[in-house]
Amino acid sequence: MMMNFGYLLWVAPAFLLMMWAQFRIRSAYGRGMEVPASLSGAAAAQHILDSAGLDNVAIEMTEGVMSDHYDPRHKVLRLSRDVYSSRTATAVGIAAHEAGHALQDATNYAPMTIRNLAVPAAQFGSGFGGILLMLGFIMASKPLLIVGIVVFSGVVFFQLVNLPVEIDASNRAKRVLTQLGIVDADGAGAVRSVLNAAAWTYVAGALESVLTLLYYVSLVTGGSRREE
Repeated sequence: MMMNFGYLLWVAPAFLLMMWAQFRIRSAYGRGMEVPASLSGAAAAQHILDSAGLDNVAIEMTEGVMSDHYDPRHKVLRLSRDVYSSRTATAVGIAAHEAGHALQDATNYAPMTIRNLAVPAAQFGSGFGGILLMLGFIMASKPLLIVGIVVFSGVVFFQLVNLPVEIDASNRAKRVLTQLGIVDADGAGAVRSVLNAAAWTYVAGALESVLTLLYYVSLVTGGSRREE
């Protein structure tokens, strides 16, 4: 089966990094919610969009926790309830990060364009690629593993190209929040902590996909043995 001991050893660094990143983001999120900001998350995002002349991007509230995202296809910035309405450093930091994606979209930021094009390959690779890899592992079939590796590579490519997109959006957020006076020095520090912690989750996700790919490559090349 896919989740064997050898696989767990390969991806252990990524799992440990993700656990550490999740701890950091929960801690930073909570601290940032106690630091006041001059605007709510929705108002901060609107201010950023207006300052950039982006009057074609809508802002909507969405349910869920940390469900915030920018939809480039429909030009909609969706913010979770707490982020949308809270006047805190955490709220404006996350809202500004998502607004940063809208700014990337408006300026045709190349890594974001590539990432958007890679979405179908990543979706296909995470589903069908995983099935092929698992079957190849169970059946000890190198042809299946090779095909699975090729398909799963779409996931790895997406994760890698996603890193500069997320980091750039966070850098834009930190910069514009200070430039527009939405946060003071304390608020800027809290925003930095939240966004830096979030960035490590993307690093951990990319590392896990790379290590998973390398694990299956090692099976094909004979670098490791299947666990019985």
